[in-house]
Amino acid sequence: MELEKHYVNRTGWLRAAVLGANDGILSTTSLAIGVAAASTTRNPVILAALAGLVAGALSMAAGEYVSVSSQSDVETADLEREKRELQIMPEVELSELAKIYEQRGLTKELALEVATQFTYHDALGTHARDELGITEISQPKPLQAAFASACSFITGGLLPLLVALFAPLNQMIYFQYGFAIIFLAFSGAVAAKAGGSAIGKSIIRICFWGTFAMCMSALVGFLFGVKVG
Repeated sequence: MELEKHYVNRTGWLRAAVLGANDGILSTTSLAIGVAAASTTRNPVILAALAGLVAGALSMAAGEYVSVSSQSDVETADLEREKRELQIMPEVELSELAKIYEQRGLTKELALEVATQFTYHDALGTHARDELGITEISQPKPLQAAFASACSFITGGLLPLLVALFAPLNQMIYFQYGFAIIFLAFSGAVAAKAGGSAIGKSIIRICFWGTFAMCMSALVGFLFGVKVG
C-alpha cells in the first residue's frame, strides 16, 4: 500500500518562494507599466524595471528574514518559559497536558496515562507540540525564507525586465500585461502543483489581483500627465 502524500512540510519555503516570484513579476511589471504610460522612450522603462528588481529582491529578503526571525524569537521564548515551568512545577504541567488530551476526546484516565508516557519520553517536545503548537515542520527558518524570497523575486522580476528590453515601445504596456498574466498563471500553477491544491483556483486568484494591480499602475501613469523623455 502506498503511503499518503502530504505537502504541509513544504509550507515554509513554498510560501516564501511563491510570494517572492509573484511579487517579482507583479511589482516589476506594474512599475514598468506605470513608467511606460508616462514615457516616450525605452530607457526610463528599463531603468524602472531594473531598479524595481534590485530593490524588490533586497527588500523581500530583508523583510522575510526580519519577520521570520521575530516569529522564531517568540517561539524560542515560549520554549524557554515552558522548560522552566517543567522544572519548577512538573505536576501542574502534567495535569495541563492531560487536560489537553481529555479535551480531544480521551477519557480522564487514558489522558493522564498518555500524558505521563509522553512526558517520560520527551516532556518539552510534547508540550511544544500539543500545548504551544510548535513542530519541526512549522519551525521558522529565517535564512531559508530570506534566500527563497530573494531568489524567487529575482526570477520573477527578470521576466518583465526582458520584456522591457525587447518589446515594441509603442505597445509596451500591452506586452508587459500579456506576458505578466502568462507568467503569473504559470507561477500559480506551479505553486498549486507543489502544494497539492487546486490549480484553476490558484491561477484565477493571482491573475485577477495581478490585473487589478497593473491596471491601477497604468492609470497612475496616464493621470500623472508628464511625459518622461
